[in-house]
Amino acid sequence: MQSYKTIDLGRTSLSSLALQEYLIDRFQRTILFWDILRKRGNTYLSHVAAGQPPILIFDYEIVLDGRTLTRPVNYALVRILDRRQSTVPEEFSGANRRRLTSKNGKTLERNGLPARPIVIIDPRAGHGPGIGGSKKDSEIGVALEYGHPVYFVLFYTDPEPGQTIADVQQAEVTFLEKVVQLHPDAPKPAVIGNCQAGWAAALIGADRPDITGPMILNGSPLSYWGGVEGRNPMRYRGGLYGGVWLASLAGDLGCGKFDGAHLVAGFEELNPANTFWSKYRHLFAEVDTEEQRFLGFEKWWGGFYRMNTDEIHFIVDSLFIGDELEQGTLRLDDGRLINLKNFREPIFAFASAGDNITPPPQALNWIYKVYGSVDEIRRCNQVIIYMVHEKIGHLGIFVSGSVARKEHRQILSNLGWLEYLQPGLYEMIITDDSDQPGRHHYNVQFAEREMDDILKLDDGLADERPFVPVREVSRFNDAIYKSCLQPFMQMSVNQWSAEIIRQLHPLRMQRYMISDLNPWTLPVRWLAEQVKGNRRSANEDNPFAAIEQFGSDMLEIGLNAYRDMRDLAQEHVFKALYDNPFTKMFFDGEHHHADSDKRKEDYNRREHQEELTKLQRSAQQGGFVEACVRVMIAVADVDRIMDVREFQLAEKIIQKNRRLRSLSSDEYKVIVREQAHILSRVPNEAINALGRMGLPVKDRRQLYRIAETIARSDGAPRDKEGMILTTLRQVLGLEDKTVKK
Repeated sequence: MQSYKTIDLGRTSLSSLALQEYLIDRFQRTILFWDILRKRGNTYLSHVAAGQPPILIFDYEIVLDGRTLTRPVNYALVRILDRRQSTVPEEFSGANRRRLTSKNGKTLERNGLPARPIVIIDPRAGHGPGIGGSKKDSEIGVALEYGHPVYFVLFYTDPEPGQTIADVQQAEVTFLEKVVQLHPDAPKPAVIGNCQAGWAAALIGADRPDITGPMILNGSPLSYWGGVEGRNPMRYRGGLYGGVWLASLAGDLGCGKFDGAHLVAGFEELNPANTFWSKYRHLFAEVDTEEQRFLGFEKWWGGFYRMNTDEIHFIVDSLFIGDELEQGTLRLDDGRLINLKNFREPIFAFASAGDNITPPPQALNWIYKVYGSVDEIRRCNQVIIYMVHEKIGHLGIFVSGSVARKEHRQILSNLGWLEYLQPGLYEMIITDDSDQPGRHHYNVQFAEREMDDILKLDDGLADERPFVPVREVSRFNDAIYKSCLQPFMQMSVNQWSAEIIRQLHPLRMQRYMISDLNPWTLPVRWLAEQVKGNRRSANEDNPFAAIEQFGSDMLEIGLNAYRDMRDLAQEHVFKALYDNPFTKMFFDGEHHHADSDKRKEDYNRREHQEELTKLQRSAQQGGFVEACVRVMIAVADVDRIMDVREFQLAEKIIQKNRRLRSLSSDEYKVIVREQAHILSRVPNEAINALGRMGLPVKDRRQLYRIAETIARSDGAPRDKEGMILTTLRQVLGLEDKTVKK
């Protein structure tokens, strides 16, 4: 089609030609747009008729069905079947202590140990499971590409009678035990929890750290009161609506079952511009290419699942409004106390600055509130890594193909290195590196961080104090509802009326009302077939298309302005209700941060000194292997940044050294954790003790050469690396010419 700029016509004829072309294109796009919405409705109906199975594109087999357990739940453990003939990517290199491929194609650890299983849990937040594996470039796809056995925890539409959160947690523990049983020689399974599944995974790791490996929490809320004033309004809604009583009411209207469509509607209310206009406008503008993507996402977005009233009540009351998880006061329905300090394996928290559902403070503040200081993290011999994306939205954290190809690929490809970090707090930094081999040119560093680096993502913790009275008011309102109104509601609702209420939900109606159930949509299908056979798109520089886009932009700006004013008004109303002198008369407003002064001193000075004395004695024990591991860690971490290239070089050193190579993977990991703990708690004594370990001169020279090799792994030694090399020469009693020999 010719460009209007190259046609020599007068203004009138040009406008007439452009208008004619635009009107034809707009009419055809309108027909195709409504046909896609018709297909969305049909997809919804067929998906419901099929029982709303997971939207996974990967084949799977059921390993353990939670409905058969002693306490049945609507969950199941499945194994993802990898039918591709894929090989481990080249850039995987030495992660997880160097992977090898056996003759039957299975990926192995060093010394022939099987690869670590990966268990992925999707959120049960109104939608169904499968979004973490709905495309090839996904968490499941990346894990399969790296040769991991991949397991997925799915769930069914309706909960089992009497099912509670404690039952679900115990079922997921059983699933993890089953994975460990199926892979007895492999490292403990890594658990990936997306969104709401993050706190579910945290309940497993805190309760049973003996069966979980590293935990990856993607966009997972664990600090429910956290947020920035003026930017994170979702946290105020519980207080504005009076608390958990609404969840009780919704459960009663559902005859004991809470409709997940209410949660989805809450998410959609956050961004009215996208909900009511932008996503449909984008589909309308790109109607020729967006159909498959739109229908695929809407199939998941419109798959509404249900919970028992007790489940949603526990989630809203104890987690979102009560904030009991990070405070260490959360008790499951069966009485078990959950303490996040029980984690023993590395924890990886992935958040995004563009996430308006789980903003970084809600995803990361728990680190400060549970531990209080990095010293406490080190004392607990724990490794915590976080990463903050600059702009991706909430769903993009675990749905976006670009995030899967970069962030998740680097997380999984470097998962094995996490166990070799010194105890402490780290930020994972991914940078472009065109010199690195493989298709994906990235370099990964783990930079040591302090609690201030976490807290600066928030605007302070003082704005969390009004949530204390919210919790009390919520429970008071719920008690009033249960004693005065609930008996009448439960007598008025039965299964038949509850189903009518569910089907009249606007999110369901907008789907089945625009489907083949509605006879008025029948002409749309016929017209769409005619349009596809004679499609005439407008030129990109059509002036009327530009006017259309301008009008769309203005409407979007207006809806965003409404959203901002609404959110600001809600924030002011919330503060007026819960942050005023009258409310403070009844509530002290003090939020007991999980590890402020009290938890920093959860062991007295005498115990602290005894621990340091014990570590100082341990620093002088061991032989060449322990000394070598300590030196490699000390040099790599001297600049407070652990570069993956240093890990890879250390791996090569291990493979070449007879004494190091003879260690099993488990033995090596134990030594690494012991030496890293010593270095983190008594760093000066750990280095000075190298000279008192009784090593022969030959071993001391070899230690220094290893240290120098590590220092040069990412270029010439920098100032701090040069200083530690000088210190090592002195401690080991070596002169320059002695080292060269």
